[in-house]
Amino acid sequence: MNIHALKEEICDIGRRIYNKGFAAGNDGNISYRLGENEVLCTPTMISKGFMKPTDLCTVDMEGKQLSGMKKRTSEIRLHLAIMKERPDVKSVVHCHPPHATAFAVAREPIPQCVLPEVEVFLGDVPITKYETPGDQGFADTILPFVRKSNVIILANHGTVSFGETVEKAYWWTEILDAYCRILMLARDLGKVNYFTEPKARELLDLKTKWGYTDPRLGPGMENCDICANDVFRDSWKQAGIERRAFEPPPSMKPSAKSQDKTSGQAFSQAPGRSKTADAEAAEISAAERGQPQAGETAAVEAAKRSEAMGRQANTRASNSGYPTGATNGEAEALVKAITERVMAALSGKN
Repeated sequence: MNIHALKEEICDIGRRIYNKGFAAGNDGNISYRLGENEVLCTPTMISKGFMKPTDLCTVDMEGKQLSGMKKRTSEIRLHLAIMKERPDVKSVVHCHPPHATAFAVAREPIPQCVLPEVEVFLGDVPITKYETPGDQGFADTILPFVRKSNVIILANHGTVSFGETVEKAYWWTEILDAYCRILMLARDLGKVNYFTEPKARELLDLKTKWGYTDPRLGPGMENCDICANDVFRDSWKQAGIERRAFEPPPSMKPSAKSQDKTSGQAFSQAPGRSKTADAEAAEISAAERGQPQAGETAAVEAAKRSEAMGRQANTRASNSGYPTGATNGEAEALVKAITERVMAALSGKN
Protein backbone atom coordinates (compact mmCIF):
# COMPACT_ATOMS: atom_id res chain seq x y z
CA MET A 1 0.00 0.00 0.00
CA ASN A 2 1.41 3.38 -1.03
CA ILE A 3 0.43 5.80 1.75
CA HIS A 4 1.54 8.88 -0.18
CA ALA A 5 -0.60 7.85 -3.19
CA LEU A 6 -3.59 7.40 -0.88
CA LYS A 7 -3.06 10.86 0.58
CA GLU A 8 -2.86 12.31 -2.93
CA GLU A 9 -6.10 10.55 -3.86
CA ILE A 10 -7.89 11.90 -0.76
CA CYS A 11 -6.72 15.42 -1.64
CA ASP A 12 -7.94 14.93 -5.22
CA ILE A 13 -11.39 13.79 -4.05
CA GLY A 14 -11.44 16.77 -1.67
CA ARG A 15 -10.91 19.09 -4.65
CA ARG A 16 -13.69 17.39 -6.58
CA ILE A 17 -16.06 17.73 -3.62
CA TYR A 18 -15.17 21.42 -3.30
CA ASN A 19 -15.42 22.14 -7.03
CA LYS A 20 -18.83 20.45 -7.23
CA GLY A 21 -20.13 22.69 -4.45
CA PHE A 22 -20.56 19.73 -2.10
CA ALA A 23 -18.47 21.30 0.70
CA ALA A 24 -18.59 25.02 1.49
CA GLY A 25 -15.90 26.51 3.69
CA ASN A 26 -14.37 23.73 5.77
CA ASP A 27 -17.32 21.32 5.33
CA GLY A 28 -16.90 17.61 4.72
CA ASN A 29 -14.44 14.89 5.66
CA ILE A 30 -12.82 11.84 4.03
CA SER A 31 -11.22 8.74 5.51
CA TYR A 32 -9.46 5.55 4.46
CA ARG A 33 -8.84 2.47 6.59
CA LEU A 34 -5.15 1.59 6.51
CA GLY A 35 -5.29 -1.46 8.75
CA GLU A 36 -7.06 -3.18 11.60
CA ASN A 37 -6.59 -0.24 13.97
CA GLU A 38 -5.46 2.68 11.83
CA VAL A 39 -7.47 5.13 9.73
CA LEU A 40 -6.19 7.97 7.55
CA CYS A 41 -8.48 11.03 7.65
CA THR A 42 -8.81 14.70 6.79
CA PRO A 43 -8.25 17.31 9.51
CA THR A 44 -10.79 19.73 10.93
CA MET A 45 -11.03 23.40 9.93
CA ILE A 46 -9.60 23.06 6.44
CA SER A 47 -11.13 23.58 3.00
CA LYS A 48 -11.32 20.27 1.20
CA GLY A 49 -10.43 22.02 -2.04
CA PHE A 50 -6.99 23.08 -0.87
CA MET A 51 -5.60 20.19 1.18
CA LYS A 52 -2.06 18.88 0.85
CA PRO A 53 -0.96 15.31 1.68
CA THR A 54 0.94 16.63 4.72
CA ASP A 55 -2.33 18.01 6.17
CA LEU A 56 -3.81 14.53 6.70
CA CYS A 57 -3.67 12.65 9.99
CA THR A 58 -4.30 9.16 11.36
CA VAL A 59 -6.49 7.86 14.18
CA ASP A 60 -7.18 4.49 15.76
CA MET A 61 -10.57 2.74 15.56
CA GLU A 62 -11.73 4.56 18.69
CA GLY A 63 -10.92 7.99 17.28
CA LYS A 64 -7.71 8.66 19.18
CA GLN A 65 -5.31 10.64 17.04
CA LEU A 66 -2.07 8.81 16.23
CA SER A 67 -0.30 11.25 13.91
CA GLY A 68 -0.62 14.51 12.01
CA MET A 69 0.20 18.19 12.54
CA LYS A 70 -3.49 19.19 12.39
CA LYS A 71 -6.35 17.99 14.59
CA ARG A 72 -8.45 15.16 13.10
CA THR A 73 -11.99 15.80 11.87
CA SER A 74 -14.61 16.20 14.59
CA GLU A 75 -16.91 13.76 12.76
CA ILE A 76 -14.51 10.82 12.69
CA ARG A 77 -16.90 8.76 14.86
CA LEU A 78 -19.32 8.63 11.93
CA HIS A 79 -16.61 7.11 9.72
CA LEU A 80 -15.52 4.62 12.37
CA ALA A 81 -19.10 3.49 13.06
CA ILE A 82 -19.46 2.58 9.38
CA MET A 83 -16.13 0.78 9.24
CA LYS A 84 -16.91 -1.23 12.37
CA GLU A 85 -20.24 -2.40 10.93
CA ARG A 86 -18.89 -3.00 7.42
CA PRO A 87 -15.43 -4.64 7.37
CA ASP A 88 -15.55 -4.52 3.55
CA VAL A 89 -15.62 -0.70 3.62
CA LYS A 90 -12.23 0.96 3.20
CA SER A 91 -13.24 4.57 2.58
CA VAL A 92 -15.94 6.98 3.80
CA VAL A 93 -16.88 10.35 2.28
CA HIS A 94 -19.10 12.83 4.12
CA CYS A 95 -20.19 16.15 2.62
CA HIS A 96 -23.19 18.40 1.98
CA PRO A 97 -24.25 18.08 -1.68
CA PRO A 98 -27.01 20.70 -2.07
CA HIS A 99 -29.71 18.75 -3.89
CA ALA A 100 -29.45 15.63 -1.74
CA THR A 101 -29.19 17.81 1.37
CA ALA A 102 -32.42 19.54 0.30
CA PHE A 103 -34.12 16.14 0.62
CA ALA A 104 -32.42 15.80 4.02
CA VAL A 105 -33.87 19.11 5.17
CA ALA A 106 -37.33 18.43 3.72
CA ARG A 107 -37.11 14.83 4.98
CA GLU A 108 -38.55 13.75 1.66
CA PRO A 109 -37.91 10.10 0.71
CA ILE A 110 -35.95 9.57 -2.49
CA PRO A 111 -38.28 8.17 -5.21
CA GLN A 112 -37.26 4.84 -6.69
CA CYS A 113 -37.64 3.30 -10.15
CA VAL A 114 -36.88 6.44 -12.15
CA LEU A 115 -33.28 6.21 -13.43
CA PRO A 116 -31.53 2.93 -14.34
CA GLU A 117 -28.14 3.94 -12.91
CA VAL A 118 -29.67 4.83 -9.56
CA GLU A 119 -31.49 1.50 -9.32
CA VAL A 120 -28.32 -0.45 -10.09
CA PHE A 121 -25.76 1.52 -8.07
CA LEU A 122 -27.80 2.98 -5.20
CA GLY A 123 -31.20 1.34 -4.73
CA ASP A 124 -33.32 2.56 -1.82
CA VAL A 125 -31.57 5.49 -0.08
CA PRO A 126 -32.39 5.87 3.63
CA ILE A 127 -32.67 9.06 5.68
CA THR A 128 -31.52 8.97 9.31
CA LYS A 129 -33.13 10.65 12.27
CA TYR A 130 -31.49 13.93 13.26
CA GLU A 131 -28.77 14.13 15.93
CA THR A 132 -26.24 16.86 16.70
CA PRO A 133 -23.13 16.22 14.56
CA GLY A 134 -19.90 15.07 16.14
CA ASP A 135 -20.89 12.88 19.05
CA GLN A 136 -21.52 9.13 19.24
CA GLY A 137 -25.28 9.57 19.11
CA PHE A 138 -24.89 11.20 15.70
CA ALA A 139 -22.60 8.42 14.50
CA ASP A 140 -25.05 5.75 15.64
CA THR A 141 -27.89 7.13 13.47
CA ILE A 142 -26.47 5.22 10.50
CA LEU A 143 -26.50 1.81 12.23
CA PRO A 144 -30.01 0.72 11.09
CA PHE A 145 -29.07 1.33 7.45
CA VAL A 146 -25.36 0.79 6.90
CA ARG A 147 -25.59 -2.91 6.00
CA LYS A 148 -28.28 -2.30 3.37
CA SER A 149 -26.97 0.74 1.54
CA ASN A 150 -23.72 2.40 0.41
CA VAL A 151 -25.04 5.95 0.73
CA ILE A 152 -27.13 7.48 3.51
CA ILE A 153 -28.81 10.86 3.82
CA LEU A 154 -28.28 12.48 7.23
CA ALA A 155 -31.39 14.41 8.27
CA ASN A 156 -30.91 18.20 8.20
CA HIS A 157 -27.21 17.71 7.55
CA GLY A 158 -25.85 16.07 4.38
CA THR A 159 -24.79 12.67 3.07
CA VAL A 160 -22.32 9.94 3.85
CA SER A 161 -21.20 7.32 1.33
CA PHE A 162 -18.71 4.50 1.53
CA GLY A 163 -16.97 1.83 -0.51
CA GLU A 164 -13.82 -0.17 -1.11
CA THR A 165 -11.93 2.81 -2.59
CA VAL A 166 -11.95 6.56 -2.01
CA GLU A 167 -13.22 7.20 -5.52
CA LYS A 168 -16.08 4.70 -5.29
CA ALA A 169 -17.11 6.11 -1.93
CA TYR A 170 -17.31 9.51 -3.62
CA TRP A 171 -19.15 8.18 -6.68
CA TRP A 172 -22.26 7.26 -4.72
CA THR A 173 -22.55 10.82 -3.41
CA GLU A 174 -22.15 12.32 -6.87
CA ILE A 175 -24.72 9.94 -8.38
CA LEU A 176 -27.18 10.68 -5.57
CA ASP A 177 -26.91 14.45 -5.87
CA ALA A 178 -27.25 14.38 -9.65
CA TYR A 179 -30.35 12.21 -9.25
CA CYS A 180 -31.91 14.53 -6.67
CA ARG A 181 -31.37 17.47 -9.03
CA ILE A 182 -32.98 15.57 -11.92
CA LEU A 183 -35.98 14.72 -9.72
CA MET A 184 -36.47 18.38 -8.84
CA LEU A 185 -36.19 19.49 -12.47
CA ALA A 186 -38.59 16.79 -13.69
CA ARG A 187 -41.13 17.72 -11.04
CA ASP A 188 -40.89 21.39 -12.07
CA LEU A 189 -41.55 20.34 -15.66
CA GLY A 190 -44.73 18.66 -14.51
CA LYS A 191 -44.29 14.96 -13.79
CA VAL A 192 -41.94 12.18 -12.71
CA ASN A 193 -42.61 8.99 -14.67
CA TYR A 194 -41.81 5.64 -13.08
CA PHE A 195 -40.69 2.35 -14.60
CA THR A 196 -43.22 -0.39 -15.13
CA GLU A 197 -42.82 -3.40 -12.86
CA PRO A 198 -41.26 -5.64 -15.56
CA LYS A 199 -38.66 -2.97 -16.38
CA ALA A 200 -37.89 -2.41 -12.70
CA ARG A 201 -37.34 -6.15 -12.23
CA GLU A 202 -35.09 -6.27 -15.29
CA LEU A 203 -32.81 -3.76 -13.58
CA LEU A 204 -32.78 -5.81 -10.37
CA ASP A 205 -31.79 -8.86 -12.43
CA LEU A 206 -29.05 -6.84 -14.10
CA LYS A 207 -27.84 -5.62 -10.71
CA THR A 208 -27.54 -9.22 -9.49
CA LYS A 209 -25.75 -10.23 -12.68
CA TRP A 210 -23.17 -7.49 -12.16
CA GLY A 211 -22.48 -8.66 -8.61
CA TYR A 212 -24.35 -5.96 -6.68
CA THR A 213 -26.66 -6.93 -3.84
CA ASP A 214 -30.03 -5.34 -3.18
CA PRO A 215 -32.06 -5.76 0.02
CA ARG A 216 -35.25 -5.87 -2.03
CA LEU A 217 -34.14 -9.33 -3.15
CA GLY A 218 -33.11 -10.47 0.33
CA PRO A 219 -34.84 -12.62 2.98
CA GLY A 220 -38.02 -11.15 4.40
CA MET A 221 -38.57 -8.88 1.39
CA GLU A 222 -40.34 -11.40 -0.83
CA ASN A 223 -43.58 -9.38 -0.72
CA CYS A 224 -42.06 -5.92 -0.79
CA ASP A 225 -43.18 -3.23 -3.20
CA ILE A 226 -39.95 -2.83 -5.17
CA CYS A 227 -40.51 0.85 -6.02
CA ALA A 228 -42.11 2.16 -2.82
CA ASN A 229 -39.11 2.54 -0.47
CA ASP A 230 -40.23 -0.56 1.42
CA VAL A 231 -36.68 -1.40 2.55
CA PHE A 232 -36.48 1.55 4.94
CA ARG A 233 -40.12 2.63 5.25
CA ASP A 234 -40.38 1.40 8.86
CA SER A 235 -37.86 4.08 9.88
CA TRP A 236 -39.85 6.98 8.43
CA LYS A 237 -42.05 7.72 11.43
CA GLN A 238 -39.20 8.00 13.91
CA ALA A 239 -37.16 10.20 11.57
CA GLY A 240 -40.11 12.37 10.48
CA ILE A 241 -39.90 11.20 6.87
CA GLU A 242 -43.01 11.78 4.78
CA ARG A 243 -43.73 11.82 1.06
CA ARG A 244 -44.96 15.32 0.20
CA ALA A 245 -43.27 16.58 -2.96
CA PHE A 246 -43.57 13.53 -5.24
CA GLU A 247 -46.48 11.32 -6.19
CA PRO A 248 -45.92 7.70 -5.14
CA PRO A 249 -45.23 5.15 -7.88
CA PRO A 250 -47.88 2.58 -8.82
CA SER A 251 -47.89 -0.57 -6.69
CA MET A 252 -45.22 -3.05 -7.78
CA LYS A 253 -45.49 -5.91 -5.33
CA PRO A 254 -44.80 -9.40 -6.68
CA SER A 255 -48.52 -10.17 -6.70
CA ALA A 256 -49.23 -7.03 -8.68
CA LYS A 257 -47.94 -8.67 -11.86
CA SER A 258 -50.46 -11.47 -11.70
CA GLN A 259 -53.13 -9.01 -10.58
CA ASP A 260 -52.37 -6.85 -13.60
CA LYS A 261 -52.82 -9.87 -15.85
CA THR A 262 -56.11 -10.71 -14.16
CA SER A 263 -57.22 -7.12 -14.45
CA GLY A 264 -56.42 -7.13 -18.13
CA GLN A 265 -58.54 -10.26 -18.60
CA ALA A 266 -61.41 -9.13 -16.38
CA PHE A 267 -63.21 -7.46 -19.26
CA SER A 268 -63.64 -10.78 -21.05
CA GLN A 269 -63.96 -13.10 -18.08
CA ALA A 270 -65.79 -11.21 -15.34
CA PRO A 271 -68.00 -13.47 -13.18
CA GLY A 272 -71.61 -13.52 -14.21
CA ARG A 273 -71.00 -12.14 -17.68
CA SER A 274 -70.69 -14.09 -20.89
CA LYS A 275 -67.86 -13.43 -23.33
CA THR A 276 -70.48 -12.35 -25.87
CA ALA A 277 -71.83 -9.70 -23.52
CA ASP A 278 -68.37 -8.33 -22.84
CA ALA A 279 -67.47 -8.33 -26.51
CA GLU A 280 -70.63 -6.34 -27.19
CA ALA A 281 -69.76 -3.93 -24.40
CA ALA A 282 -66.35 -3.46 -25.93
CA GLU A 283 -67.97 -2.78 -29.28
CA ILE A 284 -70.13 -0.04 -27.76
CA SER A 285 -67.19 1.40 -25.86
CA ALA A 286 -65.11 1.60 -29.03
CA ALA A 287 -67.96 3.28 -30.89
CA GLU A 288 -68.45 5.82 -28.10
CA ARG A 289 -64.74 6.67 -28.26
CA GLY A 290 -65.15 7.50 -31.92
CA GLN A 291 -63.25 4.54 -33.34
CA PRO A 292 -65.26 3.27 -36.35
CA GLN A 293 -63.75 0.60 -38.53
CA ALA A 294 -62.05 1.76 -41.71
CA GLY A 295 -64.54 2.82 -44.38
CA GLU A 296 -67.59 3.15 -42.09
CA THR A 297 -69.70 6.28 -42.30
CA ALA A 298 -71.03 7.98 -39.18
CA ALA A 299 -74.52 6.75 -39.99
CA VAL A 300 -73.48 3.12 -40.31
CA GLU A 301 -71.46 3.43 -37.11
CA ALA A 302 -74.50 4.78 -35.28
CA ALA A 303 -76.60 1.93 -36.56
CA LYS A 304 -74.07 -0.60 -35.35
CA ARG A 305 -73.93 1.12 -31.98
CA SER A 306 -77.69 1.02 -31.57
CA GLU A 307 -77.80 -2.63 -32.50
CA ALA A 308 -75.02 -3.49 -30.09
CA MET A 309 -76.71 -1.57 -27.29
CA GLY A 310 -79.85 -3.51 -27.87
CA ARG A 311 -77.99 -6.84 -27.72
CA GLN A 312 -76.22 -5.79 -24.56
CA ALA A 313 -79.48 -4.86 -22.93
CA ASN A 314 -80.86 -8.31 -23.78
CA THR A 315 -77.80 -9.98 -22.35
CA ARG A 316 -77.99 -7.93 -19.14
CA ALA A 317 -81.54 -9.00 -18.72
CA SER A 318 -80.81 -12.69 -19.13
CA ASN A 319 -77.82 -12.51 -16.74
CA SER A 320 -79.44 -10.31 -14.09
CA GLY A 321 -82.63 -12.19 -13.34
CA TYR A 322 -84.92 -9.28 -14.26
CA PRO A 323 -88.03 -10.05 -16.38
CA THR A 324 -86.67 -10.38 -19.88
CA GLY A 325 -89.77 -9.17 -21.66
CA ALA A 326 -89.82 -5.76 -19.97
CA THR A 327 -86.12 -5.14 -20.62
CA ASN A 328 -86.40 -6.32 -24.21
CA GLY A 329 -89.26 -3.94 -24.73
CA GLU A 330 -87.18 -1.01 -23.50
CA ALA A 331 -84.28 -2.07 -25.70
CA GLU A 332 -86.51 -2.44 -28.76
CA ALA A 333 -87.89 1.06 -28.20
CA LEU A 334 -84.39 2.45 -27.90
CA VAL A 335 -83.21 0.66 -31.04
CA LYS A 336 -86.26 1.87 -32.94
CA ALA A 337 -85.72 5.50 -31.93
CA ILE A 338 -82.04 5.46 -32.86
CA THR A 339 -82.71 3.65 -36.13
CA GLU A 340 -85.30 6.28 -37.13
CA ARG A 341 -82.70 9.01 -36.48
CA VAL A 342 -80.13 7.18 -38.56
CA MET A 343 -82.54 6.67 -41.45
CA ALA A 344 -83.52 10.33 -41.29
CA ALA A 345 -79.87 11.33 -41.47
CA LEU A 346 -79.33 9.06 -44.46
CA SER A 347 -82.29 10.57 -46.30
CA GLY A 348 -81.28 14.16 -45.44
CA LYS A 349 -84.13 14.81 -43.01
CA ASN A 350 -83.81 16.61 -39.65
